[in-house]
Amino acid sequence: MAEPMSRARRTQLIVGAIVGLLVGVGISLWTGFWLWLPAGVVVGVAAGAIMKPPAE
Repeated sequence: MAEPMSRARRTQLIVGAIVGLLVGVGISLWTGFWLWLPAGVVVGVAAGAIMKPPAE
C-alpha cells in the first residue's frame, strides 16, 4: 500500500504549480498565445514532482 504524501512533498507540488502558473501567465501575456498558461502549469507541477524532496 502506498504511504500518504508528506506535508513537505505536498508543499513542493503546490509551490511548483504556483510558479508554473506565474510563468504561464507571463509567457501568455508576452506572446499573446493563451495556451502557454496550461503549459506553464504542467511544467511547474512536473518540476515540483521530480525535485528532490526537502529533508524533514
